[in-house]
Amino acid sequence: MLEVRKLFTAVEETRIEGGKKVDSPIKMAASMAVIKNPWAGQGFVENLKPKIDEYAPELGKLLVPELLKVLGSPDDIEAFGKAGVVGVDGEMEHATAFIHTLKFGNVYRDAVEGKSILSFTNKRGGPGTAITVPMVHKNDDGKRSHFLTFETSINDAPRADEIIVVIGGATGGRPHPRTGDRKTDMKEMGLI
Repeated sequence: MLEVRKLFTAVEETRIEGGKKVDSPIKMAASMAVIKNPWAGQGFVENLKPKIDEYAPELGKLLVPELLKVLGSPDDIEAFGKAGVVGVDGEMEHATAFIHTLKFGNVYRDAVEGKSILSFTNKRGGPGTAITVPMVHKNDDGKRSHFLTFETSINDAPRADEIIVVIGGATGGRPHPRTGDRKTDMKEMGLI
């Protein structure tokens, strides 16, 4: 059984950037589940798939509504990403186990009608470790205005035998984007 110790959501809203007012405030948020590492204390576990199959969809169904509470409807989310942080007694593979499966990612992707790959980070750390969620536009992964990063932390997580599973989203791209578009650059350079 999935053991969730804590749900945590962090939100920021940008209204002014570079001294210039933003046309419409942009919210970025990350919703996180702090769970007991199901492989903690078992030594090396060869087959992680049974717990992935059992918990990954459940985690997606738990986190998506939490994120929508603060960002609004699925249509309001323009950029998305995910992250995993395993406590110091866990393996890196434990951090990636739940986020690097379509059984988790597609719950989020389908809920917001996204098509892009969910960008990600995974790492190991102790309580208060910085949780970094990279994001891209949910339907156009070359749209630089939506290359975003949201960073937060949880003071008491992850404990040594825990994993933090995270989804992040944004209601817009960077304020006042001026760096062009990846696909336009590729055309100009003759790469496509």
